[in-house]
Amino acid sequence: MNKLPLLPTSVIGSYPRPKWLKEAIRLHKAGKLSDEELQEAFNDAVVIVLHDHFKAGVDVPTDGEVRRDEMVEFFAERIKGFRFYGPVRVWGTAYYRKPSVVSKLEYGKPMLVDEFNFAKSVSYTENLKITITGPYTIAEWSYNEYYKNKRDLVFDLAKIINQELRNLTEAGAKIIQIDEPALHTRKEDVKWGIDAVNEAIKGINAKLIMHICYGDYTIVAPYLNEIKVDQINFALKIYDYKPLELLKKYGYDKEIGAGVIDVHSRRVETPEEVAKDINRVLSYFPVEKVWINPDCGLKLLSRKIAYQKLLSMVEGTKIVREELKKKGYSVE
Repeated sequence: MNKLPLLPTSVIGSYPRPKWLKEAIRLHKAGKLSDEELQEAFNDAVVIVLHDHFKAGVDVPTDGEVRRDEMVEFFAERIKGFRFYGPVRVWGTAYYRKPSVVSKLEYGKPMLVDEFNFAKSVSYTENLKITITGPYTIAEWSYNEYYKNKRDLVFDLAKIINQELRNLTEAGAKIIQIDEPALHTRKEDVKWGIDAVNEAIKGINAKLIMHICYGDYTIVAPYLNEIKVDQINFALKIYDYKPLELLKKYGYDKEIGAGVIDVHSRRVETPEEVAKDINRVLSYFPVEKVWINPDCGLKLLSRKIAYQKLLSMVEGTKIVREELKKKGYSVE
């Protein structure tokens, strides 16, 4: 990993797919586009996403997860033992193909290595982040028709995720984010759920980040320091930064990825607003432990708005860096 400036800016993972990519996917499903042509379209989309991140000035980009329809479905398609029955309504008009576990889960072949290698080959920085859905979230958002209990299912998934992470680090991945938005869904599962996450990342030599977004942070807050990652990023903007008091109460002492952009609103935050919010975070955490990111993935926004939000996030961070520079900090 290359040296990063103070208050590194990043993204959570997903970014809006270009409209033409959505059309290419439709044509492929209709049999009018070959697998090779679809792969070329995905590759072109990755180049575009990374170009947007570069123009916005993001320090730690991703490939936008443009190859993934959904964060659980993608992995369930590639892990032996899952079956799909049909779409399930999530909210509004949003649906996803909820997978079901019908036999013992087994690792087949690398799921992310090819896409990581391509993104690395076209990235403007070595500080490229790869994201992977964690074992608890995959299990929580799937049906279980095979295992005696969810705990057994989650720990088998942890072994599979661990193998994938080993393959990614062998391919050169230096920054890996484990997405566990479901981890704080059920209070009774949190302690062993964290054990499963730790099992998934055991022995992995990379900068490890975990993403927790919307929900009741009080469920997981007492255990955050037990998670063996370097950083946890949180949705904060949507909660008006109230979770900062909770994190202080429980002595959270890892790096924090501070969500300063509301991805559920089409209103574009101003750089000055972002700077003010970053300073709120800095009243709780030392500047050396703070990264700046949106609350969650940007996938559901239009590409235009997503880009404008990233631009404001970066410009707001620059305002704070200049303030810190005047106080004697080395920001580069």
